[in-house]
Amino acid sequence: MRQFFKFMFASMLGTLLLSVLMFILFIGFIAALGSAFSLEGKAPSVPASTVLRIALDQEVLDRGPNDPFNLDFAPFKMSSKLGLDDILNNLEKAKRDDRIRGIFLDLGVVNAGFTTVKEIRDKLLDFKAESGKPVVAFADVYTQKSYYLASAADAVYLVPQGDLDLRGLRSEMMFYAGLFEKLDVQVQFIRGSDNKFKSFGEAFTRKDMSPASKLQTTALLTGIWSNYIAQVGEARHMDTTKLNAIAAGLLVRKAEDAVSQGLVDSLAYRDQVLASIKQRMGLDTGKDIEFMELGKYTKAYVAKAGPGGSSSWKQPKVAVVYAQGDIIDGESTDGSIGGATISAAIRQARKDTAVKAIVLRVNSPGGSGLASDVIWREVVLAKAEKPVVVSMGDVAASGGYYISCAADKIFAEPTTITGSIGVFGMIPNMKGFFNNKLGLTFDGVETHKYAGMMTVTRPLTEEEKGIIQGFIDNFYHTFTQRVADGRKLAVAQVDSIGQGRVWTGASAQRIGLVDEMGGLQAATAEAARMAGLEPGGYRTVGFPEQKDFFEQLRSSLDAQARTWVAKQAFGEDAEMLHRFEQVRQVRNMAGIQARMPFAMEVY
Repeated sequence: MRQFFKFMFASMLGTLLLSVLMFILFIGFIAALGSAFSLEGKAPSVPASTVLRIALDQEVLDRGPNDPFNLDFAPFKMSSKLGLDDILNNLEKAKRDDRIRGIFLDLGVVNAGFTTVKEIRDKLLDFKAESGKPVVAFADVYTQKSYYLASAADAVYLVPQGDLDLRGLRSEMMFYAGLFEKLDVQVQFIRGSDNKFKSFGEAFTRKDMSPASKLQTTALLTGIWSNYIAQVGEARHMDTTKLNAIAAGLLVRKAEDAVSQGLVDSLAYRDQVLASIKQRMGLDTGKDIEFMELGKYTKAYVAKAGPGGSSSWKQPKVAVVYAQGDIIDGESTDGSIGGATISAAIRQARKDTAVKAIVLRVNSPGGSGLASDVIWREVVLAKAEKPVVVSMGDVAASGGYYISCAADKIFAEPTTITGSIGVFGMIPNMKGFFNNKLGLTFDGVETHKYAGMMTVTRPLTEEEKGIIQGFIDNFYHTFTQRVADGRKLAVAQVDSIGQGRVWTGASAQRIGLVDEMGGLQAATAEAARMAGLEPGGYRTVGFPEQKDFFEQLRSSLDAQARTWVAKQAFGEDAEMLHRFEQVRQVRNMAGIQARMPFAMEVY
């Protein structure tokens, strides 16, 4: 009986605490609603003489979350991810918003790929040129990526004891062959017969980069770096030779060096920078600056310029189908492109008579060959009825290129990683691990000769390897034929630039895989033009339909919780968990893979 009361009171106490917590969260939720929308349901107001503050330390996705309330307090913190679409739209809106006096780039770490950063940077330059409003950048520490963005500003500030990193680009791969040797596991990596650049499996079968992998990685880094210094040099009025010399000699070793080398305009603390902003933007020096964050400004109303004012719901539509993440079979999950989900979204846009053109935004290293082909088919069907334009983000390689190649026109940025026309398959042989490490053995019966061909408890026979090689070679032939048909090239030409090799967007344009340089907005404008729509005479709609707000919130909280636990448990080594994610991906791979040859991170 004592135990009964003990558990009963514990249960009551838990329920009480949970109720109190839910009440506190409910009060916070109502407060957040009040700050995001007035009681009458109006969008947040923008005070006169407001400065738009941009910090990109949170992850930037192609498409922002479905957050109708702008909740930005824990645990209702949807601001953990930003949408490139929202950022670009906000900068466009701020150009004609008389209440916005300028932009403050409050920088440090920028959590986005180089191509995404370039699209934001280009829009900042457009903002400056068309509005005449100033842009000011400030940071305690500039990474190479954040400095690239800051270089677009009218004034670049760094704290007196800060740092600016300019030492060239680096990409590093982790190799697991030694680990698998210790575990007595053999990874059976089978790629297309001529796919020497398709080096994804090398991370599991080698201890270093192959010559082909080094060759293409060097070409990628060189291309990205060339674009980087060309744009920084133009903005800072510096010769690229000097920028290369700064990087090669590590000539910025303290904050003063950044000024003397011409990379930074002045050293200043935050209060001094804010005082400078007031003067530069004509603000009241006796009052605090009215800053507005990107998330809140997204919901602010600004009338469109020109006849008709704001866009009408009766206007024709340009559909933007967002395909970001690994390509998988079935339905999409967070961070992945489900073949069924994206093909259904393209089909929905095709059948919607109000949609006059489709933009497929691709940001993917590839994945399932089958899912890629399913999406490709819907692109072909859509193209037969209305213009389809692809906008490539940071990466649109392998399966990401497969789903792009049938479009009427392909846009990419010079720093986009694309191509990787090739396929592979991997099957681990874990017999040694089971037998020698765990003491496990296996035996069984089969009704037919090849029933056990895909088992991981024994190695493939030479005949089985030949069969799988045939599957892969056949799919590679299909891949090259799809590209040849879509790009109007000879199959032999596609094969010569294929073989699993990756290219920068600039190189891909030169060899015929890409049509034009430009970002998401340029691709959208071209799709509208091809459909005969006038500038400003259409509206864009995103596909597929986003998850319910509270479902997204739950997913966001789950992700934040996992990140927090990893950091608490592993501290600075938490980044290693991200790298070992590759092993988990291999375990979940099924069927032929049209995937980038390596998991590449540029530092």
